[in-house]
Amino acid sequence: MTTHTTKMLILGSGPAGLSAAIYGARAGMAPIVVQGIQPGGQLTTTTDVENYPGFKDVIQGPWLMEQMQAQAEHVGTRLMWDTIVEVDLTRRPFRLIGDGGDVYEGDVLVIATGAQAKWLGLDSEEVLKGKGVSACATCDGFFYRGKKVAVIGGGNTAVEEALYLTNHSPDVTLIHRRDSFRAEKILQERLFAHKSVNVLWNKEVAQFVDGGGASGLVALELRDTVTGEMSRLDVEGGFVAIGHHPATELFRGHLDLDSDGYIAVQTGSTKTSVPGVFACGDVMDKIYRQAVTAAGTGCMAALDAERFLAEAEFELAEAAE
Repeated sequence: MTTHTTKMLILGSGPAGLSAAIYGARAGMAPIVVQGIQPGGQLTTTTDVENYPGFKDVIQGPWLMEQMQAQAEHVGTRLMWDTIVEVDLTRRPFRLIGDGGDVYEGDVLVIATGAQAKWLGLDSEEVLKGKGVSACATCDGFFYRGKKVAVIGGGNTAVEEALYLTNHSPDVTLIHRRDSFRAEKILQERLFAHKSVNVLWNKEVAQFVDGGGASGLVALELRDTVTGEMSRLDVEGGFVAIGHHPATELFRGHLDLDSDGYIAVQTGSTKTSVPGVFACGDVMDKIYRQAVTAAGTGCMAALDAERFLAEAEFELAEAAE
C-alpha cells in the first residue's frame, strides 16, 4: 500500500478534471489526478467534435482528451490509474482509498467524476452509437441538418432536445412510452405549438435498424405499449433522452447532493458543502453538459481551490504569530 500526497487531489480525468489540473499545476499545487474507470471521460467515446473552440476542422474526441492529458502532464500534473472506493472528507488532508489499497491525500479535493447518459439497453443501440444513435442533441444535432430524426423520452430533457433539433431538422418525432409527458407545462406548450414536431404516444423502441455499411441508422422498430402492435419509423438520427446518472454514489452521505443526485455547489462557484472540496463538470452541471462548460468549471474549481489554500495558509501563519 502506497500513500500519495498532494496539495490538490483531483478525481476524474475528463475536460473538467484536466482543466482543473492545468490551472492547479500552473499555480504550483502539483496536482494528482486519479483517472477513474473511464480515463478521459465521455469524450473518449465521442467521434466527431465540431463545437470545441479553437479548431476549424472536425476533431476526434479521444484525440482532444489525449492533448488535454499531455498538456496537464507537461505543466506538472501526475496522473494515476486507479478507481476510488472510499472517501474520508471529515478532516484535512482529505483521504481517498483506491480499489488496490493505495491512499491519496490532498489538502483540497476537486471532484470531476462526471455523469453518464442513460441508455435503453438494446444491443442494436450499442452497435449504432455514433452511427445515427446519440444521447446528446446539442452535441450531434448539427450533423443531421435537413434529415428526419427522432427523440426518445418524456421528461424535460427529451422535450428540450426535440425543440433544439428543430433548428436543424424539418421533421422531428418525439417518442414516449406513456400517454402524457413528465416535462414542465411551458415546455410542453412550446413543443405542441411547433409545426416541425410530431409526437408518438404509447410507443417504445424495440430495435434500432442498421442499414449496413456507411448508412448507419435507417429506422426504428416501435412497439405499442398498450396493444403490442409493431410499427416502423424511418429516421436517420435517433436521440435517447431519458436522463443522466451523475457519478456521485461515492459521496452520498459525505456531501450535499440535490434531488437528482448531482453535487450541490454554491451559486456562481464550485464550492460544495464541505470547505476545501470543490465540484466541477457534469457531476454538478445538469443543464449544459458540454465539454467547453466542463472545462470552464474545471478552471473555476482550480481558482476556488487556490484561494481556499491561500486563505487557510494565511490563517495558520497568523495563528502561529
